[in-house]
Amino acid sequence: MRKLVVFNHVSVDGYFVDAHGDMSWAHASDPEWNAFVAENATGGGELLFGRVTYDLMTSYWPTPLAREHDPVVAERMNALPKVVFSRSMDESAWQNTRLVRGDLAAEVRRLKEAPGPDMVIFGSGSLVAQLSQAGLIDEYQIVVNPVVLGAGRTMFEGVAEKLTLKLTQARAFGNGKVLLCYVPAA
Repeated sequence: MRKLVVFNHVSVDGYFVDAHGDMSWAHASDPEWNAFVAENATGGGELLFGRVTYDLMTSYWPTPLAREHDPVVAERMNALPKVVFSRSMDESAWQNTRLVRGDLAAEVRRLKEAPGPDMVIFGSGSLVAQLSQAGLIDEYQIVVNPVVLGAGRTMFEGVAEKLTLKLTQARAFGNGKVLLCYVPAA
């Protein structure tokens, strides 16, 4: 069965976007962090997005600016297969992207059972919350950023039942970011 992983940045106070929906605060970099991101980008997989995150990603990764500033990540983001879940989109223009309108949990269950590479969700808080509640997330990779936003949205907004997680890995970076990896507790 394919694995579904969430990779998201959060602030120290637990928000993945600020009160205006912005997450530019999460993009502070240094050589150590950049090497980690480039190494992660060389992996395979299939990317899953909600419409809002998809729109954000398509505004940057297919552009010449992305290829100039982040060539390794841009190449992978553009080349990897992508699925966007949306009820309002009519088509997807980003290469290697498939649009899905059906029942989110049922479609992800089908994807997990189908042959293929593991899947990763970036951003897409409403997807994370719904799929967490449905028990379909296999791992949470959360990067805590050294910033307090004071207000915003959590990626678990709307989760009605407690999710108990088990820490499997932690790594601190010189820029103050901390990667925390969790799996659902049995």
